[in-house]
Amino acid sequence: MRTAKSAAAVIFMAFALAFSCSAKKLPAKTITIEKTDGTRVSVTAEIADTYETRQHGFMERKDIPDGTGMLFVFEKDQILSFWMKNTPHPLSIAYIDSSMRIRDIFDMTPYSLADVSSTVSVRYALEVPQGWFTRAGIKVGDTISF
Repeated sequence: MRTAKSAAAVIFMAFALAFSCSAKKLPAKTITIEKTDGTRVSVTAEIADTYETRQHGFMERKDIPDGTGMLFVFEKDQILSFWMKNTPHPLSIAYIDSSMRIRDIFDMTPYSLADVSSTVSVRYALEVPQGWFTRAGIKVGDTISF
């Protein structure tokens, strides 16, 4: 009985630690987006570059200001799929290939479990408040740097 209680306590502590770490903001970088007309726009993006940070993303975040976002970094090019489970704030997502070119931009619905997938293999995904890409004049074909 004591072993079961100890195991349960360890599992609970691990879960609590993982949740508390993922609820915090991640380190951020300035991402510059160069439009096809040569003008540039910047966004401050938290970097999700581990399995754990990519899995949690913006879940439970209620306030994501314009000009901020989250960049998901993957180890290899692949078809990516995102959903909005436990995510109350409406988001837009840009899928970006390894040459740093935006290949797709989609709007996503809060709390939706529907997959929003890239149409080609990509290395990155950039989530921002819904409509920010449109308001900033960002389009498919624009490039990013960080």
